[in-house]
Formats: sequence, structure tokens, C-alpha cells
Amino acid sequence: MKTKRTAALTAAFSIDPDRWLDEFGALMDRIRPRFARYESARHAAGLTLGLLSNLERKNCWTIAEQRGDVTPYGLQHMLSRASWDEDGVAADVRDYVTTAFADADAVLVVDETGDLKKGVATVGVQRQYTGTAGRIENSQVAVYLTYAGARGHALIDGRLYLPKSWTEDPGKLARAGVPDNVEFATKPALALEMIAAALDAGVSASWVAGDEVYGADSGLRSVCRDQGIGYVLNVACNHHVVTAGCRVDALAAGTPASAWQRLSAGDGSKGPRMYSWLRIDINSALPGHEWIMVRRNDSTGELAYYRCWSPRPVSLSALVGVAGRRWTIEESFQAAKGQAGLDEHQVRTWTSWRRWVILSMLAMAFLAVTCANERDHTPTPQGLIPFTLNEIRRLFDRLTLTRTATDDTIWAWSLWRRKHQATARSCHYRRRSEQQ
Repeated sequence: MKTKRTAALTAAFSIDPDRWLDEFGALMDRIRPRFARYESARHAAGLTLGLLSNLERKNCWTIAEQRGDVTPYGLQHMLSRASWDEDGVAADVRDYVTTAFADADAVLVVDETGDLKKGVATVGVQRQYTGTAGRIENSQVAVYLTYAGARGHALIDGRLYLPKSWTEDPGKLARAGVPDNVEFATKPALALEMIAAALDAGVSASWVAGDEVYGADSGLRSVCRDQGIGYVLNVACNHHVVTAGCRVDALAAGTPASAWQRLSAGDGSKGPRMYSWLRIDINSALPGHEWIMVRRNDSTGELAYYRCWSPRPVSLSALVGVAGRRWTIEESFQAAKGQAGLDEHQVRTWTSWRRWVILSMLAMAFLAVTCANERDHTPTPQGLIPFTLNEIRRLFDRLTLTRTATDDTIWAWSLWRRKHQATARSCHYRRRSEQQ
């Protein structure tokens, strides 16, 4: 029962946890037809709630124990072998986000992120560069797509990057359950697949943004132009502009000081992100309008370069706004890993990885939409910041999620873990003795 103080606070801030539960229930009803059996849909909902919980580590073991299940086998079966349409659920996630945040000027932002892994058996893992560590590490890398509108943003698609060491080894592919039609694809090619899928599905967006990996790919830029969607893509300082006959840094050198404009790339945690910007027209035979844009950090003098195109004339401030939206995907990664266990999956196969990622994106989509709705419903009192996604997750966990573990299930889990660990130790010892 609520205390008088709790009731007063709840009323004062118009917080209605039942509204959040209704939103979550409607989202689960939306994906229910994608599952062949009710049990699998129930386990998917349970896993999603576990991803939204305050668990320190989020995997099948910890979530099943929190739910009061006797073993994690139900969740593991749902991820690996159960019959359900994960591509259909992924489409539901995309439609849910793009409908809630529909914006004709929205930006599709692409980027990759890596998860550090041990061993070599997990699908896609090898020693490779990952920005997560800032160096070459044993890791698994995936490319993601974020939909960023004025009202909010969230991840709407993700594709696992398989290095050639995997695609050229049929044995590794078979052991990881990789479908036969999956071939080697570069990161820009994976990004292009997701962008094309979103546009084919009727997603409302006007721009694509990405870092140097994607800006350097002429094929991605060409397809965007063919689709009539503009782009603001980072390029390296040595990027060559064919029509200008020089590198972008040479193109920008010697421009008068009056050509630079000081503009904000959007609000950050410490206020507006102010930089000086320069735009240079590129005279080319391409339809539309093309520019090189340069960003200067006035504190350090550091320069960043962008290749930009639009089917119609746009202002420099519009291009700067798109460039600023690129950081939404970094926020999406940070939130998805910190709040919804995107990188905590303990699975090895292709299907299990994809299903885990889709349900993690589903959890984050729910949080992003709920946060936006709550900001609309609840005026922010003076002296407080608006609701954040992190705070909504924390409140959702505390106000709505119930724990079903009993003393019996707690002891059953202790016995199960010790038995599982004893079996694993025995297998390791036997394998090592056989090798020796």
C-alpha cells in the first residue's frame, strides 16, 4: 500500500506506472503473432523484462533466477531453438520506433560497435580493431542503425560483421549455425542493407549520417543519391575529391576567416556543442547539391571533414544539425549496453546472437518511447531536469517489476549452479588430459 508521502509525490508528478505497463503489454501483444507457441512468447517477454531490470549482469542465468524459474533452459531454448520469426520482430521494433518518432527530417545514423570476447568459438569473434577498446582486441563487431527524430531516437536494426576468417571457413560457419546464404560483407555494405530495408519499408527520413568508415564508401553515397536521401558523412583528411582534383584538407586550406560560421551542433550534457564551420561547394555533374563541410574545434584547432549531398538546397545550419545527430548512435550504444544488456549476451551461435540483440533493441525502444511519452505527459518542475531514459528504466524496475523467487527456488539455483560448474570443470579436466 502506498504511504501518504509516496501517493502525494506520485500525484504531484503525474507518474502512472500502470501507463508504462500498458505500453509494455501493447508492445508484447504486437510481437506475439511472430511466435509459433505461447511459451516462447512468454519467455521472450520475460527476457525483455529482465533486460529492463536492475540486475548487475543480464544473461539467461541471472534473468531466469530473478524470474523464479528453476533453470535457464526455457530462455536458452527460446533464443536458440524455438520457432519464431526474429526478422518479423525486428521489423516490429523498427516500425514501433519510426512511428513514435516519425519525422520527415529524421536522420538514419550508422555505426559499428564491438564487444570484447574470450575464446574463438563465438560467432564472428577474432582479433580485430574495435572502437570500444580503441585497439585490436579479441572481439565481436556489429553494425547498427539508429533512427533519430526531433522527439527521440533508438536503434532499429543491427547486423553482425563476419570477418573473412569466418566466411572462408565452412567448418566455423556450420558450428556457429550461420545460414548458408550469408557471405562476407564490408561494414558499409551491412549499413547499406539496413538503410535500404528501412527505406523500402517506408521509413520517413531525409538524411544518412556516419563516420569515416561509411563516408569513404562511394557505393553507399551513390545509393543514397539514387534513393534521393541526403547524407552528411565524415571523411578522412586525405579523402580525395575527384571533381576538385585534390584532398579535402587542401580544398579547405587558405579559405578566408570570414567564410567560417560559429554554430551549435546540438545540446550536449554540458550545453550547446559550439564549433566553427565551413562549407565548400563542389562543382560536379551529379544531380542535387554537394559540399565539403569542415568543423573546427576553436579550443584545440582540430579539424573534421564531412562529405555532404542533398537533392535540394539546404543551409549550412541544416547540415550542421545533421552532423550533430550522428552522436545519437553513440548515446544509443551507451544506453543499450548500460541499461539493456546489449553486450552481455553469453551466446555463441548466429541465431542466439541475433535474437538477443533484437530483444535488447526492443527493450531500448520501449524505454525511449516511454521516456518521450512521459516528457509529453509530465511537465518538468522547476529545478529538475526532464525524465531521462536511465531514470525511466530505474523507476520501471522499482515501481512495476516483481520478484517471484522463493526460498526453494533460491536454494535450487545454488544447487543447479554448483552442479553445472562441476560438470564444466570435469569436462575441462578431461579435455586437457586428452590433449596431454
